[in-house]
Amino acid sequence: MNDQHKADLTCREDLAIAVMNLISTEEHLSFTIMKTGKKEYMPVLDAVRKLRINLLKMLIINNEGELWCISKHLLAATMRQMEVATKYITTDARKAQDMLDSALSTYGLFWLMQQEDKKNDLKKPQKKKRMEK
Repeated sequence: MNDQHKADLTCREDLAIAVMNLISTEEHLSFTIMKTGKKEYMPVLDAVRKLRINLLKMLIINNEGELWCISKHLLAATMRQMEVATKYITTDARKAQDMLDSALSTYGLFWLMQQEDKKNDLKKPQKKKRMEK
């Protein structure tokens, strides 16, 4: 792997982490609006959402079907699992490690979905044969 390719991968990974944090920010702003009833947070939520969308566009290679939403939710799930892991660090190191392992698996699924050629990794769904009555 040449240095340019490594830099590109590192850049995309950093971008994915940025998107994860923006998704979390959207969630926290939504809860803040719900809990406080203050609508003045709406423009901030809208601005964060637009920024997240623009950055996610830089990461999403294949946008067929529901892959856009799947990708967003995989990143959100990764971030939440990492946050849960940090809460267990001092009380239950085993649970923390398990949660980090789970986060890594989820993050790996995100990158699997971003591969340009998924023919070898993702099987196309088989059409179900009609059952004769």
